[in-house]
Amino acid sequence: MSVAAEKLDRTEAETPATGKQQDRYIPPLPRVSIQVFCETPETNAAFSEAASDRRASRAHMTVQMGGLAAAREFYVNAATPNVVVVESTAGADGLIEQLDRLADVCDSGTRVIVIGHANDIGLYRKLMHKGVSDYVLAPINPILALSALSSLFDVPGTDPLGRTIAFVGAKGGVGSSTVAHNVAWAISQELVSDVVIADLDLAFGTAGLDFNQDPPQGMAEAVFARERLDENYLDRLFSKCTDHLSLIAAPSTLDKEYDLPGDSMEPVIELIRKTVPTVILDVPHLWTTWAKATLLGADEIVITAMPDLANLRNAKNLVDMFKQTRPNDRPPIVVLNQIGVPKKPEISEKDFAAALELDIFATATFDPVLFANAANNGQMIAETQANAKPVEMFRSLAEALTGRSEVRKAKRSPLAPLLKKLSMKKS
Repeated sequence: MSVAAEKLDRTEAETPATGKQQDRYIPPLPRVSIQVFCETPETNAAFSEAASDRRASRAHMTVQMGGLAAAREFYVNAATPNVVVVESTAGADGLIEQLDRLADVCDSGTRVIVIGHANDIGLYRKLMHKGVSDYVLAPINPILALSALSSLFDVPGTDPLGRTIAFVGAKGGVGSSTVAHNVAWAISQELVSDVVIADLDLAFGTAGLDFNQDPPQGMAEAVFARERLDENYLDRLFSKCTDHLSLIAAPSTLDKEYDLPGDSMEPVIELIRKTVPTVILDVPHLWTTWAKATLLGADEIVITAMPDLANLRNAKNLVDMFKQTRPNDRPPIVVLNQIGVPKKPEISEKDFAAALELDIFATATFDPVLFANAANNGQMIAETQANAKPVEMFRSLAEALTGRSEVRKAKRSPLAPLLKKLSMKKS
């Protein structure tokens, strides 16, 4: 990353969490060891916060003061980790001299990131020539720290990890699965992008019914086959719904109990996200260790709620918890569903948003006939009624979550065959 490019990255990264901060996807760090040696309290605070971020949960990261001098002293009697991050407030000549001394005690396979205070393109080139992996200009914040670390493992020529989007209901029966499935449909059909739906409600999941699929195997088999789980095995568990949408469904029987440990879903989700750009996680309304871990580990979260007091309380608890535990992520997206149920008192959208201290992304009007017909026929809303109001909401939500716009097919001109013949004669 050049100094100029790093400055451009900082422009986005320093915006508030509700703005552009999370528009650029930062993949999670792999299981590596990282040691950071800072000189300034600001850099120490940034990397300390980055170390507690969900994207660094698999890495082992330690942060301490002392800069390059402390790093050299430490590695005289210790092996270097996968990544060393060192900060220096010295000028160009002093920084090069300090790095040369560090190189004497640094293992050849260790990657080094330098946090510097000199905005000097000549220095950057010298550091790259000496084998430094990256030079980042201070001051730095947690998002920049994570981005610099993650970029070390972005291997050219390999597909990036797909983005995970978790859908959860503030209560059971609010329509979270319906929203999730229709958004996935919009991603596959309107945005023409590959997507997989993972139905995590192993006991009572409805994804198979909603897409008129009855796969003999699915999510439960993947969860219980950790020792032989690979891409080939996983591919056999997918049900192909369209050219761009696949489903890994929940079982249609109750022959097992699903008292699962906290990390049960992680290997399956990590494997799925290697195969497609977007993974839709249909998370049931549960509060177990694995359900909480799945939500906290997702790249985006969508909460579906109905406009009543119980939904407001639950949604408020979820939003507050996500804001506290995911400070460097975009706040969850909230969708209000089943607005306008006859004779049922409702909390207004304005009051609901004020209580959450969060804007409501979209609302869906109560339309039992439309949604029941779609569910009973194993269809999405767009298949049942293409011009229905919810279709536009699902499309907008798909665009917001993926950062993509609708791909519109070019209309074929009625003169196309004639023009083609003329061009062939000329040639």
